[in-house]
Amino acid sequence: MLLFIQIVLAALIIISILMQSRGAGLGASLGGGGEFYSTRRGVERVIFRLTIILVVLFIATSLLIFLS
Repeated sequence: MLLFIQIVLAALIIISILMQSRGAGLGASLGGGGEFYSTRRGVERVIFRLTIILVVLFIATSLLIFLS
C-alpha cells in the first residue's frame, strides 16, 4: 500500500515540477509578458507550495517503507 502511495506521489511531483516554468512565471509560459522578475502569486504560489508538500510526503513514505 505504501509503495502504491509513493508511486502516485512521485507522479504528482513530476507533474507539479513540469507545471513550473524555469526562470519565468506561469503567465509568461502561457504567452504573457515575463520581462521582469515578480513574486509568486495565485496559481504559481499554490503549485509551488503543493510541490513542497508532495516532496515532504514522498520523503515520509520513503522513511516508512525503509523502517518497515
